[in-house]
Amino acid sequence: MQQPAAPFFEDATRTEAMRFCAEHALPAALDTVGNVFVRLNHAPRQRPLVLAAHLDHPGFAVERRLGPRRFVLQFNGRVADAYFRKGARVRLQPGYVPARLVRRLRGKEMRFEFEVQSAPEVAPAFAVWDLEEFALRKGRIHGRACDDLIGCAAVLATLRELQQRRANVNVIGVLSRAEEVGFQGALTIAADGLLPKDAQVISLETSKELPGVRMGGGVILRVGDKASVFDSASSRFLEEVATELVVRRKGFAFQRALMGGGTCEATAYQEFGFTSAAVCVALGNYHNSGPRARIAAEFVSVQDVSGMVDLLVAAAQAMPRFGALTGKLPRRLQGLLKEARKRLVMTFHA
Repeated sequence: MQQPAAPFFEDATRTEAMRFCAEHALPAALDTVGNVFVRLNHAPRQRPLVLAAHLDHPGFAVERRLGPRRFVLQFNGRVADAYFRKGARVRLQPGYVPARLVRRLRGKEMRFEFEVQSAPEVAPAFAVWDLEEFALRKGRIHGRACDDLIGCAAVLATLRELQQRRANVNVIGVLSRAEEVGFQGALTIAADGLLPKDAQVISLETSKELPGVRMGGGVILRVGDKASVFDSASSRFLEEVATELVVRRKGFAFQRALMGGGTCEATAYQEFGFTSAAVCVALGNYHNSGPRARIAAEFVSVQDVSGMVDLLVAAAQAMPRFGALTGKLPRRLQGLLKEARKRLVMTFHA
């Protein structure tokens, strides 16, 4: 989370992920457009589990220079117009050069003029909001980009935990680019045959806190997003795994909800024929949209994030039981049907 990132400018977050993989001997590689693939395959015959998150966060691209101290920036991502107030502060990259918003330029696109106090030594390429990068306070993680760097960290933590356990799993971690501008990295992965077609995809996100879920109430089994509902059997599998964890692990909790605050990568993979599900944690100040139309750091619950990793570790190890776990409901229904036929006939008064 200390690394600056915006759509198309994920170099720092990607480098940090690759450094982590090298440090912990996790096999990692890049595709031709810079998406990261981390593979832990100790069971080649097992159906692959894909854990997908994205490396970017809403931010600015430098479009052009107007003078020694003035730049035009294009915003990429989804934030309400009211948050782009005169004087709003960003950090130009590279170099973390502070700049302030002077005015919005005319036109449909979100283009703004920013001013720096002194001309930067290096030509800037992009900018991020001038917010704290990472802080841990009272059981919550605060930072400029919880979305979706928390998801990336959870993917890596899950793989590291499985590696330490020497688990007999087949897991692929995918960290994609440019999700905030239309799932661009995920779409290239889904369309270009870079994942096994029989893979079970699970999208990891931080999702805007909505009525019906509670921050600190546990990882959320996301049955759908703003655009679609995910695979029923896959969601049932995650719920069965989570239910077992509640019994086995003290303090583990989960929630189940349709998180309609946005659209996640599970929809993109699903539209290209992959069996998809999703998990998330409740997010405060979604896309840095704080109270009173002020840009603010995002925040999540540490307990929720830890629970998400616990669930994914358990799900990876439970993949050989996918059919048995998802078959519990049909078996229960068949038992109820048998009872129903008997009792309905007995109580039917012609």
